[in-house]
Amino acid sequence: MARVPKRQRVAAYAVILRDAEILLSRLAPRISRSPLWTLPGGGLDHGEDPRAAVLREIVEETGLDAHIGDVARVYSMHNPKAGPAEPGRGGRSDYHALRIVYEGWVAPNAPEPRVIEVDGSTVEAAWHPLAEVLAGKVPVTSLVTEALADHVKHRLQRVAAYALVRRDDRVLLTRISALGHHSGSWTLPGGGVEHGESPAGALERELQEECGVRGVVGQLLTVHDVHFEGTAPSGRLEDFHGIHLVYAVDLPATAEPRVVEQEGTTDEVAWVPVADIETGRIPVLDVVRHALAAPVV
Repeated sequence: MARVPKRQRVAAYAVILRDAEILLSRLAPRISRSPLWTLPGGGLDHGEDPRAAVLREIVEETGLDAHIGDVARVYSMHNPKAGPAEPGRGGRSDYHALRIVYEGWVAPNAPEPRVIEVDGSTVEAAWHPLAEVLAGKVPVTSLVTEALADHVKHRLQRVAAYALVRRDDRVLLTRISALGHHSGSWTLPGGGVEHGESPAGALERELQEECGVRGVVGQLLTVHDVHFEGTAPSGRLEDFHGIHLVYAVDLPATAEPRVVEQEGTTDEVAWVPVADIETGRIPVLDVVRHALAAPVV
């Protein structure tokens, strides 16, 4: 009996989630006679880095520019006498596949996916409801099932400094743009503390970037935190924990806040009556109510 030729293939794929959807590629009929969906990705060219390979394959199979994380999982599949035929040879092969799977994400405003590669291994790309995939309502490869079972959302803990600035019966707030979490809601001026930066220094910088004003940072009033899952401005699905340091801040009487940073996460700055916050007329994040309830220093 002739020996079955051995074939080993190394490929790179990505789990790309967007809100409650997952991006999948449908295998060509020559690979699967019935409709079967898999993760975007494919084989490494000789000498190609896995990260470069998966990004290239995502473009070819979906037409989208993606980003991938630093951590990957490796899955091994061995099908003796059941693998695809070797190029230029008849019959089947003793097939061993090593699949490197990364976390991936695309920009929130990315176009609809479409296949660019001609005569490739996939013929369609589409977003599918994740719940339907997990419930078995979408026919997927074992790689999709394995990768989703192991997938853990990116965890991000962010320390930020915010300003409680009062003027008579009003408080200074900024509105979150379409690029940020909770778009359309109002929050306190401020933002993330960079590595090595003092919270007070970060708040001074953020006030200038968001509101175009220089303030005097006073006492720490309270500490607030929030924990939720959502899509970051980058498009990455995150398990997010925010820790908010709220300071009392004084502005000169002549200061006129205005939006300075263009195409950022702030699209409006205003003095908002506290009464409008208390009655719910103005949608605000919880950190605003928490800050207003803090004892006056």
